[in-house]
Amino acid sequence: MSDKKPQGKGKQVETTGHVWDGIEELNNPLPKWWLYTFYLCIIFALGYTVFYPAWPLIHGETPGILGYSTRGAVEADIKAFAAQNAPLETKLVAMDMTKVKDDPALLQYANSAGAAVFRTNCIQCHGAGAQGIMSGGYPNLLDDDWLHGGTISAIYTTIQHGVRSPTDPNTRPAPAMPAWGETLKPDEITDVVQFVMKISGQTFDAAKADAGAKVFADNCAACHGDAGKGNPDMGAPNLTDAIWLYGGDLATVTETVTKGRAGVMPAWADRLSDADIRSVALYVHGLGGGQ
Repeated sequence: MSDKKPQGKGKQVETTGHVWDGIEELNNPLPKWWLYTFYLCIIFALGYTVFYPAWPLIHGETPGILGYSTRGAVEADIKAFAAQNAPLETKLVAMDMTKVKDDPALLQYANSAGAAVFRTNCIQCHGAGAQGIMSGGYPNLLDDDWLHGGTISAIYTTIQHGVRSPTDPNTRPAPAMPAWGETLKPDEITDVVQFVMKISGQTFDAAKADAGAKVFADNCAACHGDAGKGNPDMGAPNLTDAIWLYGGDLATVTETVTKGRAGVMPAWADRLSDADIRSVALYVHGLGGGQ
């Protein structure tokens, strides 16, 4: 530190020894208010670590003498909201779902709760907008094409028990689409695919489609119907429209016929409450595609 004293009237202050372009840095003490505030912050920080969870341990952290927990606070909030919603949930479970639309308050609650359930559990397969993911065989929930029925009760049953779910004994027993490549000859597959292209309104080979009509009648009509209109009781899709679960181009239809399909819808009865399942069923039905 420099021993040089600054010139001038009043109390002389030592310098720090730093000089720049003739300007010296005075060694003035910090303001009292600043020091006291700094000390109070230190005391507050130490007190916080005593009263609240703070110091990390091998398994968890110090709990603090107040026993506060952010998880506990969230759980308390959840319980409080659950208690507030309990009367509506009880009413929803007891009411015929087709009558919920006549109760505006209950319908609003069901749609809000169903949207939350959908965003948490369903968008991974059906997409954030419920438009489905064709490449994975996840259906669009916005149209009027339903493999297992689009009424409120049918949607509820599908969500509750799933389709081909290995964990639910009451799952929809929909037969899988057979791998016809193991049964039919290659030219028969080619012919029946051309027939499907014909009844779905796409470009087709007339001669092969005529031959494929017999193949279809002998092997496919049992599930899809004589006219290819499908059968919701079996989960067999309508082949005469432009809506396809896995894709309707020639290559994809050929792959479907050759290798078969067996999509699985998980059962949610063991993971969601009945009120949640009813809410999300009403929400999906209200998206525009419900029957």
